[in-house]
Amino acid sequence: MGEPPPIEIRALPLLLERAQRLAGAGGRRLLGIAGAPGAGKSTLARRVVDELGEAARLVPMDGFHLSNAELSRLGRLDRKGAIDTFDAAGYLSLLSRLSDPRGSEVIYAPEFRREFEESFAGAIAIEAELPLVVTEGNYLLVDSGPWAGVRELLDESWFCAIEGEVRIERLIARHVRYGRSSDDAQGRTLGTDERNARLVEAHRHLADIVVRLDATEA
Repeated sequence: MGEPPPIEIRALPLLLERAQRLAGAGGRRLLGIAGAPGAGKSTLARRVVDELGEAARLVPMDGFHLSNAELSRLGRLDRKGAIDTFDAAGYLSLLSRLSDPRGSEVIYAPEFRREFEESFAGAIAIEAELPLVVTEGNYLLVDSGPWAGVRELLDESWFCAIEGEVRIERLIARHVRYGRSSDDAQGRTLGTDERNARLVEAHRHLADIVVRLDATEA
């Protein structure tokens, strides 16, 4: 027998209630929110953290982008965002530390800043007493390589599902907003981003919850 299919939730208040229960369950809990590029996972993660206030902290997977210099050295800069352009082992190591806080130790996480297209080390502080860490990113449910260890560390995993046309429109608009031409934005969205999206979608079934919110909420 395989694993049971994910539960589907379409109401934001129900998701916020689940997050609050996780935060109140005792000890440190990890909530992972996965989804294809442009699916709304970052927005949802921020809504959860804003709702819970000091009880939650957001630690995005994007902080583990390899630097542009390293991607250039590897010949992967034009594919930035693909699964092999992240420090997967470093991300897994951080989640392992976060899942088992010790004493009064403050753990620091990197933060990706899109305006610079680079990550900054030690930008996010996670205090030992913090009850809930929310992490979000494309590849949280991938079951190969170092990524396979991520899902095991999550107390609950959500997958953001959205219509493909809406997701693509969002991605093109995002790329334009951060400086790409309209043609370049469309090429990036329908090329590298779409290949990444297919890989992410192939692992949707491994989530605990599939999230289907109205486009205005996601």
